[in-house]
Amino acid sequence: MNIFYLSGFQSWLQDIKDTFTLNFITDDRYMYFVKGLGVTLEVTFFACLLGIFLGALVAVIRTTHDKTINDITKPIARFGLKFLNFISKIYLTVIRGTPVVVQLMICYFVIFASSKNKVLIAVLAFGFNSGAYVAEIVRAGIMSIDNGQFEAGRSLGFNYFQTMCYIVFPQAFKNILPSLANEFIVLLKETSVAGYVGLQDLTKGGDIVRGRTFSAFMPLLAVAIIYLIVVMFFTRLVTLLERRLKNSER
Repeated sequence: MNIFYLSGFQSWLQDIKDTFTLNFITDDRYMYFVKGLGVTLEVTFFACLLGIFLGALVAVIRTTHDKTINDITKPIARFGLKFLNFISKIYLTVIRGTPVVVQLMICYFVIFASSKNKVLIAVLAFGFNSGAYVAEIVRAGIMSIDNGQFEAGRSLGFNYFQTMCYIVFPQAFKNILPSLANEFIVLLKETSVAGYVGLQDLTKGGDIVRGRTFSAFMPLLAVAIIYLIVVMFFTRLVTLLERRLKNSER
């Protein structure tokens, strides 16, 4: 009986080994995962930068409108701020109200149909999508700062934007860091739909291997494990950064 179980276990191990070799070693198929991970990180990094820039810009426009619109006396400046706030609201409503995969396909098949740079298109699509969520995160962080901080900046001779840069933003950043980190992780996982436009990211690389080996378990498991490791790595970095920021306040 023991010999029977041992033989079955050895056969099972051999099947695992053969499946592993077929999915990762044969024809250097592991390179699909390596190259796909590189594309995923590249798109995520640059889309995150674009999202932070757009989000901060929209947040400043909206908070400036809410805090100063009643104090502006010049008609042109007042109209300009209202117009920018209106555009910002449309941007937030449209982006947050439609699926990211649809936005990606519109960018690829409609807006940038003549471009063959899939990475750039993905960066723009995911960056604009992330910017809408970052905008609300940053806006909430700015609004959480007591109005006395703005008054303190004015008493030091700073104008509104100097007060935002030197006093409000540094304090708001500490408050919104966990939310920004979560948005980065969400963005990292959202890029998995980039294969809809033929971009060979990590998920698409696993799908290519699955299509060639007709074995779904190991390629999909490998993709899931790689995503998990990357997310855990960045989560750890954010935890260390938060700890350092807390220590700097003491």
